Amino acid sequence: MEIVSAIVYQLTRNLSIKEIKESGFDTYFVDHTTGLYPQAASGMPFSAATFQSTGDPITDLTEDLAAEQKARLTYDNILRLADDPDVRDPIKFLREREIVHFQRFGES
Repeated sequence: MEIVSAIVYQLTRNLSIKEIKESGFDTYFVDHTTGLYPQAASGMPFSAATFQSTGDPITDLTEDLAAEQKARLTYDNILRLADDPDVRDPIKFLREREIVHFQRFGES
């Protein structure tokens, strides 16, 4: 979360009003200016309700495996859209980390 938030901050800290409007960032800007507010690309705010826990180790590990793959896919999609090396390099690191987490959960 810290890495992604830092990237968003770096990309938005010096935006002009014209750039904000042209990029489609204006609807977010109205509510949050350039402050960091965790939400999905769809605009759905982050909620702890997205965490899944049943108390059953097999079920919870399976959920963890799925969560790692969803995160990896998100990073894949960011990499498809981004061309800035200062964005791509840390996202590549995060993607690699999701792959390792997936492998470790699978081993468990």
